[in-house]
Amino acid sequence: MTTLLVIAKEPRPGRVKTRLTPPFTPAEAAALAEAALVDTLCTVAATPAERRVLVLDGNPGPWLPPGFDLVPQCAGRLDERLAAAFAGCDGPALLIGMDTPQVTPDLLTVDFAGYDACFGAAEDGGFWALGLASPDPGLLRGVPMSTPATGAVQRDRLVAAGLRVRDLPRLRDVDTAADAQAVSASAPHGRFTAELARLQAVAGR
Repeated sequence: MTTLLVIAKEPRPGRVKTRLTPPFTPAEAAALAEAALVDTLCTVAATPAERRVLVLDGNPGPWLPPGFDLVPQCAGRLDERLAAAFAGCDGPALLIGMDTPQVTPDLLTVDFAGYDACFGAAEDGGFWALGLASPDPGLLRGVPMSTPATGAVQRDRLVAAGLRVRDLPRLRDVDTAADAQAVSASAPHGRFTAELARLQAVAGR
């Protein structure tokens, strides 16, 4: 069985989803971030796993369901924080972020049979998922994050290490208002979609 890791920020106004403003206010962007995080955590809770871990920058809130270990993010760049998350695992692990509320348990159910790593590319050039049968933090350290080439560099790093890589479906992160609309259309029944619809109705958008 696999450890499932979710790396996330506490959904506080002004600290999360700043590219959603405008058209959304910082408080509305934080509400959307919280909804995305809730959907993600619910999906992880419904996925078979030996251990579920929230690697959090900030403090937990009532949105955190039972059954998760809470681990604070370390200081440093994102590659260092991702590496540290894997360093805390002693067996197969799959890490995702809070930006893809459309994920499903099927997407997150990996067994590493016949492969050493799984990789989920994101449409913006990053990646939404990284799984390692034998977690090695060194595979992430030094990868440039938040660039259009991040995903390609990270996948190349896995291949260069001699790992057999299974590619997961490409997904769209929620970064902009256009992303929010597209992700909502692909996951019409989640809390994220309901919150987006509520905010649009209130604002007459």
